[in-house]
Amino acid sequence: MLQYGKESLLIGQPPEVLKGLLLNKTPTFNTMVLTDSKEKDGSLLNNLEFPLYFFLFMSNGLAEGRKLNLIGCPDDISRVFRLLRLTLLGPTSVELESWGTPKKIQREWLEAAHYLALKDERGQVREVESFFNVIPFENDKAEAGSFTVVHTGHDSYSVTFNGDSLDVDLNEDRHINPPYQMQSDFIPRDLVKLGLEILGSASGFTADEPCTGLALCYNGSYILIDSLPYLDKHLFARGISKNSVSAVFLTHLHDDHCAMFPLILMPHKVEVITTREIFEMAMEKLSCNLNWNKDVVREYFHLIEVIPGETHKYFGMEIKPHLTVHSIPTIGATFSVHHKGSRREICLIGDNNGMDSIKEMQKLGIVSHSTYDNLSRIFTDRFDLLVADGGAGAIHGDPIDALNSDSDRVVFVHVEHLAHQFTTTFSLASSGKRYIVVDGDESIYVSLMNQYLSSSLGESFSERWARSIMAEDEVRRYNKGDVILVQEERSRGYVYLILTGYCDVVMYDGEEFQTVASLQAGEVIGEMAIVTGSLKRNANVVASSPVTVMVFSEENFNEFIVREGFRDKLLKRWEMRTELKMLPQFSELISTVLEKISSLA
Repeated sequence: MLQYGKESLLIGQPPEVLKGLLLNKTPTFNTMVLTDSKEKDGSLLNNLEFPLYFFLFMSNGLAEGRKLNLIGCPDDISRVFRLLRLTLLGPTSVELESWGTPKKIQREWLEAAHYLALKDERGQVREVESFFNVIPFENDKAEAGSFTVVHTGHDSYSVTFNGDSLDVDLNEDRHINPPYQMQSDFIPRDLVKLGLEILGSASGFTADEPCTGLALCYNGSYILIDSLPYLDKHLFARGISKNSVSAVFLTHLHDDHCAMFPLILMPHKVEVITTREIFEMAMEKLSCNLNWNKDVVREYFHLIEVIPGETHKYFGMEIKPHLTVHSIPTIGATFSVHHKGSRREICLIGDNNGMDSIKEMQKLGIVSHSTYDNLSRIFTDRFDLLVADGGAGAIHGDPIDALNSDSDRVVFVHVEHLAHQFTTTFSLASSGKRYIVVDGDESIYVSLMNQYLSSSLGESFSERWARSIMAEDEVRRYNKGDVILVQEERSRGYVYLILTGYCDVVMYDGEEFQTVASLQAGEVIGEMAIVTGSLKRNANVVASSPVTVMVFSEENFNEFIVREGFRDKLLKRWEMRTELKMLPQFSELISTVLEKISSLA
């Protein structure tokens, strides 16, 4: 951000950049520059939705009739408008028709979007382009008010203001970090059969807290509910490894809920549980963000299509989505499991207008009777846990809507503070909190061991060997920063399988420490000592987050890999992994991906 008096210029728009502006008490804002790089350090750099809100509502741009200057290459500007049209106005009738959306839902989504959209003095919906002064680079030069911006190279600019010049080189920025402090867990948590972990719960306008993102733990694996900005860092802070995440339930497209680029960087294809319409919009959004063909973006995901009002069975869990009333198509859902003869349920309402507003929209014929009645029922039914939108404002809910809820626990997202009248009735789903509905037991860890060990070795193995390996198994837990293995220490008869969290492999050459690899759940540590016959640890292994491991007999594991013919395969794979790590195009890949590439090679 470059600031000169009352004028300011923002070059690049990383996730949650608005929170940085708020924390720095930026008084006004009038010009944005789109960068050449579309992503860096796992984050996209063209998140314009909330900076636009800032300009329109907090800098009074809308009330004063001002426009936001947008500088960039013509193609980048065109993609930005396509992206903002989706996130601000939603899909068109032509798009909904092409996706096979039922007529009734088409009408409701289109009329709700029209009703809630910003309009001009004639009552016409404002097109996205109407909020901007478009200033494309011409011969690498653009002028916006008192600013002159010269594009001097890739992500490099020379900015002149009233005769003063400043060179800006964004190539020097290697890491993109959240504007707020992140509090990491130190103590490992037990996996559960059904529970909810809060990655973030604030709105995009809360300066010092992360946006809303939840992680539903189901039988030891995780389903993300939306993909919040800086997802990787939030997962790491909670000790949830990428290998533990099987799917994401996507409620809608707004930037504080749909930052899906980190899911492309997962070590496996991610399932997206949502409606076909929201999925297609998400693929279009990523295509605009990255300047990739939409068909290429789709290759990274697998759609698990759900239909509002219909129950979808997902590996023993029942997911029943419902429509909410928001500025663009949005869903919530109830997640149900059967446990010891009873039904246990977590209901996420999703981003939703207050019920008084929805009632008014229903009277006007915009919202159907069935949508209004269903949402009213959700607010009064009994759930083990009800997660509701309490953000108030033009397109968010009101805690008063849940006063008649029969749920065991009601927690709110999208709200910083509850009014006194609610503090003894409800609670806030703050980052780091955890809500357990069904506790876990030892069977979860045994199941994970079988899954992860099969994946690590590249093929499944017999039940007899599984029982033999697990005959003396033990689950151990390590705090963040604990040392698990010590370099040059003799093996003590154990091999470790990481079940949760992340570890660093650190080597010491007598003068300095070097982190040579980062490990996560699903990877085996300590096996090289027996496979190579050295019986010594060749590196330190330190818990970089809270970690849970399963420990089993070195002797049994050695017999297993020799008898089943895994020893030579593992030695070749480790040699290949070392060679790959030295190549620049592979050097930054996580160890799980290097393992898979080595196995294929």
